[in-house]
Amino acid sequence: MNRYPVWKYVILVIALVVAGLYALPNFFGESPAVQVSAARASVKLDTSIVATVEQALKAVALVTDGPVALEGSSIKVRFASVDVQSRAKDAIQKALNPDVGNSGYVVALNLLSRSPEWLKALHASPMYLGLDLRGGVHFMLQVDMQAALSKKAESLAGDLRLVLREKTVRHSGISRNGQTIDIRFGDVAEMEKAKRVVLDQFPDLLTVDSTEGGNFKLVASIKPVSARAVQEQAVKQNITTLHNRINELGVAEPVIQQQGLDRIVVQLPGIQDVARAKDLIGRTATLELRLVDDSSDGRAAELNAGVVPFGSERFLERDGRVVIVKKQVILAGDSLTDAQPGFDSQTQQPKVDLTVDAKGGRIMRDVSRENLKKRMAIVLFEKGKGEVLTAPVIQGELGNRFQISGSMTVAEANDLALLLRAGSLAAPMEIIEERTIGPSLGAENIAKGFNSVTWGFAAVAVFMCSYYMLFGVISSIALAFNLLLLVAVLSMLQATLTLPGMAAMALVLGMAIDANVLINERVREELRNGASPQAAIHAGYDRAWATIIDSNVTTLIAGMALLAFGSGPVRGFAVVHCLGILTSMFSGVFFSRGVINLWYGRQKKLKTVSIGTVWRPDSGNQVTTN
Repeated sequence: MNRYPVWKYVILVIALVVAGLYALPNFFGESPAVQVSAARASVKLDTSIVATVEQALKAVALVTDGPVALEGSSIKVRFASVDVQSRAKDAIQKALNPDVGNSGYVVALNLLSRSPEWLKALHASPMYLGLDLRGGVHFMLQVDMQAALSKKAESLAGDLRLVLREKTVRHSGISRNGQTIDIRFGDVAEMEKAKRVVLDQFPDLLTVDSTEGGNFKLVASIKPVSARAVQEQAVKQNITTLHNRINELGVAEPVIQQQGLDRIVVQLPGIQDVARAKDLIGRTATLELRLVDDSSDGRAAELNAGVVPFGSERFLERDGRVVIVKKQVILAGDSLTDAQPGFDSQTQQPKVDLTVDAKGGRIMRDVSRENLKKRMAIVLFEKGKGEVLTAPVIQGELGNRFQISGSMTVAEANDLALLLRAGSLAAPMEIIEERTIGPSLGAENIAKGFNSVTWGFAAVAVFMCSYYMLFGVISSIALAFNLLLLVAVLSMLQATLTLPGMAAMALVLGMAIDANVLINERVREELRNGASPQAAIHAGYDRAWATIIDSNVTTLIAGMALLAFGSGPVRGFAVVHCLGILTSMFSGVFFSRGVINLWYGRQKKLKTVSIGTVWRPDSGNQVTTN
């Protein structure tokens, strides 16, 4: 009657082992470290950079806590204290980035787990701690509003060319001068026609006409109201893009908010890989498609580094070759709808497949049809600097899908796809403040939170053991298993634990024991009604199950509402709360019954059970079943 089949005990043992393994990294702690990674895709990390880091540390007599290791795409150096870590960062920064304006490497503070290698091989990692417990990384980003207006003016200049060509308005040239657009005409009649077109179809532009010698010029500028709207939209789009990028990083409970007119604050609580976060957030990757200047002057400038023709710019490819590219942007990154890494079926080289919207697809078809056998450059702008990823010859008509391929590694293709998929920035941003901050409430709150969970568990366990005897001991063991399982699940999900999360953990302890209280009281009731001990145990678990389900499901519904509609600390509380309800149902019923069955189920002639004093209210007598 009260015996589990072997497969159920196998499940319990597996759950116990897995929970123990994945909760274990939380007990090893973390060591301060400095992490070095490449700031640009063209910068490589190798053993020579490792030697440079070692020499820089040796020059200032700093001792590392272990070897300087090149792990994957970054160099990591561990130290014994935070003070040594800060001094080491300054020394490495000076050695690797002597030119502050042209930094090739990202040097950032980090915290690395002290977990042994065999645990890392199992992908067992500790939980992250929030800003209110351990701290995290804080960025202050400055949005370049002038660049946003210049980008809008460039876009409007391109639209003007298309519209004036459709309306057969003859002009002598259209050029962007800062944030204004100059349109030149040979006679005043064409200029008046152009003014009417701008008035009808470009409400964001304000025009002023002038005369230069025998020519006429129409100067179009963005209206002040429209300029403010462009700036506001730039900040909003950048915040959305940052959200997408941070979601790709998997950071829990980030804080991204506007501060002032042109600044954005980003706080990433509990993040470990600070260098990667700084790299991906700080990189203002935008993609532009432009035609290569294949004129004789453009070819001469490419081969002989001569004067760049008017209306063109000089860029470098990754291998250092010069490419002269026209300034006119055919397609910008805001037309992208998707970017996925992959491998070229012919060359087996890493690539990025791009998908553009309907408008972008129409532009690509028209441009590719009109420029067959000409080169088109795909230019990636990072931190204000442009780099030609590839400049292939247009072999046929292009559509909504095309690819970027070239001398890219798999990691570079993944990072590029992530940046482009997350959305292009409306305007470049610069990190003007960066700091790794300590706990906002201090280490004292960590201790208080830990003590609240520990003393809460101890108080519940003492009460259960004294009131329900052996059944209380088994309930306390199940409660400990529930806590272990909850920590393991949070660690596997790489969740960020905050003070509200610790409060939810303490609350879960009280709610988890509620299931065992219901079961124990039901067993007592069956014993009062005259049932045999084995029958009372069986009926107690079976009949209490419906009540346990009802009470936990209703609480879970409230937790799901908090999870769906809450944000910040409320959401952190809800995550631990919901997970704790699920683990408590498993441990309070399945695990505790397994232990009870293991202890009592093997006894065929069971006469008493240790469940404390069973009162008989009808007769006023009591029976001690221990």
